[in-house]
Amino acid sequence: MNHARRLALFALVSGVVPAAFLRAESLPPPLAGRSPAPLLSGQAVLRFFGLRVYDARLWVGSGTSPNLFDRELFLELRYGLSLKGERIASRSVDEMVGVGQGSDAQRRAWGEAMRGLFPDVNSGDRLLGQYSPRGPSRFFLNDRPLGVIEDPEFGRAFFGIWLDPRTSEPAMRESLLKGVPR
Repeated sequence: MNHARRLALFALVSGVVPAAFLRAESLPPPLAGRSPAPLLSGQAVLRFFGLRVYDARLWVGSGTSPNLFDRELFLELRYGLSLKGERIASRSVDEMVGVGQGSDAQRRAWGEAMRGLFPDVNSGDRLLGQYSPRGPSRFFLNDRPLGVIEDPEFGRAFFGIWLDPRTSEPAMRESLLKGVPR
């Protein structure tokens, strides 16, 4: 079996699409035109009792630091079902607790900020988060700016939901980080 067929079979069986199959036009519009373009690291699917909650894709900005959080990161979630923004914010805070990020006061403030920012989403909607080291976190809904959370510590905590070694979804973390040298 040739290399391309093995990659295609791997993608079909695992649900992970190797970066070799993705072209530049697969970048979400908020990432298009960046120089250098962020590189797709990996993707994964979150299911709950068999229901597809969302597909996740992670792009990583250029850099050579071994610390992932020293680079710009972009996480896209394409929802497979409808969810209330309040539920997304509440679950995000719960996950931050699970990975040990932030104090109680910080998580309360971050929860309020997310409740004011995250809208209800429908199946097919795409939420894109942008992490900048020591900078604010930006969010886009279906390629339109949604808002900003200024606290630089929030970004590390929010992206840690998926990328921290203590995540509740370690297989998803591994899939998202496939293309990042470690």
